[in-house]
Amino acid sequence: MAAPLSDGDRRKQISVRGIAGLGDVAEVRKSFNRHLHFTLVKDRNVATPRDYYFALAHTVRDHLVGRWIRTQQHYYERDPKRIYYLSLEFYMGRTLQNTMVNLGLQNACDEAIYQLGLDLEELEEIEEDAGLGNGGLGRLAACFLDSMATLGLAAYGYGIRYEFGIFNQKIVDGWQVEEADDWLRYGNPWEKARPEYMLPVHFYGRVEHTAEGVKWIDTQVVLAMPYDTPVPGYKNNTVNTMRLWSAKAPNDFNLQEFNMGDYIEAVLDRNLAENISRVLYPNDNFFEGKELRLKQEYFVVAATLQDIIRRFKSSKFGCRDPVRTCFETFPDKVAIQLNDTHPALSIPELMRILVDVEKVDWDKAWEITKRTCAYTNHTVLPEALERWPVSMFEKLLPRHLEIIYALNQMHLDRVAALYPGDIDRLRRMSVIEEGDCKRINMAHLCVIGSHAINGVARIHSDIVKNSVFKDFYELEPEKFQNKTNGITPRRWLLLCNPGLADIIAEKIGEGFITDLSQLKKLLEFIDNETFIRDVAKVKQENKLKFAAYLEEQYKVKINPMSMFDVQVKRIHEYKRQLLNCLHAITLYNRIRCNPSKSFVPRTIMIGGKAAPGYHMAKMIIKLITSIGEVINNDPFVGDKLKVIFLENYRVSLAEKVIPAADLSQQISTAGTEASGTGNMKFMVNGALTIGTMDGANVEMAEEAGEENLFIFGMRVEDVEALDRKGYNAREYYESLPELRQAIDQIASGFFSPRDPGCFKDVVNMLMYHDRFKVFADYEAYIKCQGQVDQLFMDPREWTRKVIRNIACSGKFSSDRTITEYAREIWGVEPSATAIPPPNLPRN
Repeated sequence: MAAPLSDGDRRKQISVRGIAGLGDVAEVRKSFNRHLHFTLVKDRNVATPRDYYFALAHTVRDHLVGRWIRTQQHYYERDPKRIYYLSLEFYMGRTLQNTMVNLGLQNACDEAIYQLGLDLEELEEIEEDAGLGNGGLGRLAACFLDSMATLGLAAYGYGIRYEFGIFNQKIVDGWQVEEADDWLRYGNPWEKARPEYMLPVHFYGRVEHTAEGVKWIDTQVVLAMPYDTPVPGYKNNTVNTMRLWSAKAPNDFNLQEFNMGDYIEAVLDRNLAENISRVLYPNDNFFEGKELRLKQEYFVVAATLQDIIRRFKSSKFGCRDPVRTCFETFPDKVAIQLNDTHPALSIPELMRILVDVEKVDWDKAWEITKRTCAYTNHTVLPEALERWPVSMFEKLLPRHLEIIYALNQMHLDRVAALYPGDIDRLRRMSVIEEGDCKRINMAHLCVIGSHAINGVARIHSDIVKNSVFKDFYELEPEKFQNKTNGITPRRWLLLCNPGLADIIAEKIGEGFITDLSQLKKLLEFIDNETFIRDVAKVKQENKLKFAAYLEEQYKVKINPMSMFDVQVKRIHEYKRQLLNCLHAITLYNRIRCNPSKSFVPRTIMIGGKAAPGYHMAKMIIKLITSIGEVINNDPFVGDKLKVIFLENYRVSLAEKVIPAADLSQQISTAGTEASGTGNMKFMVNGALTIGTMDGANVEMAEEAGEENLFIFGMRVEDVEALDRKGYNAREYYESLPELRQAIDQIASGFFSPRDPGCFKDVVNMLMYHDRFKVFADYEAYIKCQGQVDQLFMDPREWTRKVIRNIACSGKFSSDRTITEYAREIWGVEPSATAIPPPNLPRN
């Protein structure tokens, strides 16, 4: 976030945040005071900072509401094809500043709040993050909503309104401790409850086959209550909707069970139903087969599909009466995008509604379903793929199990006809996996039930075609696509790095904000001394600001002239935070060995949450904090090296650390990270990347030139070759003295003197069970880090590379990604035409 402006600067500043007209400022002040007055009239006489935040949030929200209503009227009148993005996660972060940026209100609000003797930035800090996601997948969904609104698409995000989002992480004695994220404690000014659209969702029960058709009866009902959040596009007056469902027990819930008159017990039991939307499962890239999770997945799908069909049937604004009754045109009016397999039940649920409820012929229903649904695959890690026990389905969703069996039979009949006698292929391609515990492979269900399947970076999409779904690709190659991920430049440049956005706008104009490819124009300034100096100055200001933040939060003195070396992402073995640890230890040992030698000073920052049940990830956090404890308190080291664990990494912390980073670490084992999006955020914010040829790093290197990133280590084919040969960690341990020294230190308790055996599990894993081959890339990584040091000592050359990276980051806008989804999967065209604002006539 930008530092508060001085009085003089405040009035003369013309920035990409928009010029604040005096009328706008007066109007914001008036509205703010009105909201504050009505807040306090109800309660008390003294305003708290939180009252000020809510008054400002409501002031900004007032500017959204007219546009929101008008956008929905516009859609009902034009009746475009509607896009439904179904996701169990939407990692939105904070809303206030993002809304001000997208409505062009930021300067007016800043000025008005300043005139009232308050600090805008302090008010922004009061807002809780909406942490309804784990990491990449949920944050991608949030970026996509921003882009869909900015591109004028009639799009809706559908998910769950978790009462508790991703846990808050506390570090206690170096260990991660989880705390519940009670983000709704003070209320949420950005959502609107819509009880009039409450819908029933059914569970359990049994199936009856009758002459009139199939009936699913004796079910238990849970109500889905929608909460709508406005999603504004950038300065185009489009405001789309994210609708999140909250579970409510019906008023007769369990009362009939308690005929002994235990009314109190029956009412208390309502919690059983309402638990469905209580908490986000905190696993990233790991499948946990709990019944409550399956309930969440069906809950969001069942409520959403009812809503979609209601909207399809009644196309007139405000009209609840059916206008359409024929489903022939359903795929022409509706696109459903499945964000990973979590909403896979959309496929059998749409079949159930079409066949059982709407009485559409089975084959016709299957055609409609396939043309409507499309599936995005987000991971190739086998432990992440959803495989639900058939027995759980039988109990919870008996009709859906029947439908899945029937769909699988049709699918296998087709495969058998094309590949006669190939029993092994049938087994590999079945949706039902046989074994001690029969399971439903949800990815296979998504592939057979969708007309498009995409990976999220080119290398990942190739792995999907050639490995994960090889048989399916051979059967229907035309279904498979690539859609390289992107990030929204509004939040990840304009909002979080206004200093950089301003100097870019000064040179090339503001067009890049909605067309990031225009950053290419910066290439002509790569040797411009003024621009080089300006870019370096903005980075240094961001570093000073973040160093001050760290000092305040962690009571640790950071050298702002040191290289800010950052790795922030979920803690997972495949992301190889351990490789980063080994480099930190190696640097430490070199400094200790030769304290008088000059070293490039570094501040290594690692942040991220470990899933609460993931033992090794928690051990990795303990190791990072323990290494920091030793290095940061060693007088021989001084400020040459610091290791900081960034506690409770979340969207609002990312917005602070990413603009301040010099070096971005993207070091997963080649072939394991589907795409990554943090890599893109660092690139556009002027950090250089040290990384493997994995995920979107490959395309980043292609765009900027491999020589402008620090690429090291094995490629996918090297990893495969090593797998065939057999990876032997001990060979590397014995042949690389610095590696051996580091491992011996970890094993001997050098970093854990009070508990020498603390890291035995980490060492044992690295030596004997390391699926991600940390040692195999160690030597190349250390050597590459030496090249990083060399370049950092030449600030001009470093900054020239930074400018080249920024200039070549245009491809990684979510606007480009969504344009490709729109044209190549959903069959719609983005629109650059703004809707007229509420104060102008609609035509």
